[in-house]
Amino acid sequence: MRYLYQQLIAFFAVILVILMTIGVAFTQMTRQTLQERNYEQLMGYASSVAKISQISDSEFFQQNMTRDEYLQYSLHLAENILSNQDISFAFFKSPKEQIYPLDTSGRAVDFSISESDWQSLQNGGRLQMTSNTNLFGERELTSYVLIPFSVNRTDFYGVMVVSQSASNILNLVSAFNQNLFKVFLISIIVSLLISYLFATFQVRRINRMKRATKEITNGNFDISLPVHNRDEFDELAEDFNQMSQSLKESHEEIERQEERRRQFMADASHEMRTPLTTINGLLEGLEYHAIPENQRDNAIRLMKNETNRLIRLVNENLDYEKIRTNQISMVIKKFDATKTMTNLLTQLESKAEVANDRLILETEESIDVYADYDRFVQIMVNILQNAIQFTQDGEIRVRIEKGYLETIIEISDTGIGMSEEQVKNIWDRYYKVDPSRKNRQFGESGLGLSIVEQLVRLHKGKIEVDSELGQGTTFKVTFPDIEIEE
Repeated sequence: MRYLYQQLIAFFAVILVILMTIGVAFTQMTRQTLQERNYEQLMGYASSVAKISQISDSEFFQQNMTRDEYLQYSLHLAENILSNQDISFAFFKSPKEQIYPLDTSGRAVDFSISESDWQSLQNGGRLQMTSNTNLFGERELTSYVLIPFSVNRTDFYGVMVVSQSASNILNLVSAFNQNLFKVFLISIIVSLLISYLFATFQVRRINRMKRATKEITNGNFDISLPVHNRDEFDELAEDFNQMSQSLKESHEEIERQEERRRQFMADASHEMRTPLTTINGLLEGLEYHAIPENQRDNAIRLMKNETNRLIRLVNENLDYEKIRTNQISMVIKKFDATKTMTNLLTQLESKAEVANDRLILETEESIDVYADYDRFVQIMVNILQNAIQFTQDGEIRVRIEKGYLETIIEISDTGIGMSEEQVKNIWDRYYKVDPSRKNRQFGESGLGLSIVEQLVRLHKGKIEVDSELGQGTTFKVTFPDIEIEE
């Protein structure tokens, strides 16, 4: 079933139940109220007639009437006075003895009082009831009030019965029900209209979300739903927008990584093909004695350099995958960072001289660092080689300082620098700031800084970079002071 119809049925069912409940309650309350008022009216008539009829014995003798005759006279007079209200009276001296009304028209009273009710009335109680027959046994809804009658206001003499047709109550209730039914119909029509409008509004929001989902499925991640922060649908729309943004970012990242992968495969193929071609050519030259004897040592040295180049390329890729999948072991110990950096600068001095760069260690005092020694060396060598690669006729400065429970190492160069976009991408795998320099003797794969970032993360440290085009770059690496053995 469509959601629209579900909403309509649900709203209509709720409203219908409410209206029916209210209608039944009002009908019953109205009927009961009218009956109670009718009983009160009859009780008032009965009390008034009873007071009029309660006179002394001497007064009876003065009027030459017996008590029963005077009582009959009073009830007959009251009936005539109240004839327009369809009031009838009856009087019983005992459950089986009726003295009014007299059977003069062939209509005998067909009304009886049970022994229990008579006993209750004799004890001063009053009764009220509604029956489907009148005093004469005719089928007619009739209201009755029964009150005890006393002589001289003390001695029980009999029971007075006052009755009135309840058809007026039925007519009033019927009129009320008719009006209620009209209101009921109008309410149903209005409720259906409101339910339809509300359900349509909700369904429209769902359909909008459905269309947006299809757009996402078709690859359109720029879709966005309006959010008004009113209800759960708006919360769902907000979650959808966040999902759409995340999918867009993921899609862009996948495309970017795929482009990096393709570029890497092209670069790696080129880098591997070049040394392999060189080695193969030199081997063929040596095999067929095409290389002069005095050039054989140079040929062997060149093959060795190209072989080392291939080994570096393969090792960098293996290192990256091991680091990425947490397959390397870390032994973090305290050692002298100043001494280690001094040794590294000495080892890299020859490479720096090729680029006419100066390596300067600004820190002379001994400063300890907590790190895995081999990985620390790998981090620093990658950053230093990167600085040398992109610095010509400049300076590369290294400064070591102690922070709060941490060791900070800054490596600054005066090289070509990077733009904001380049700084954002340098940690990506296969990314190269300057692809034209890919044939240098180091930094071939574009994996160096990716490896650096992963290694710093494994040390629970952090790495920051600040660069400006044409001005140089500064790498800031922080190692926490914590010693862990694995």
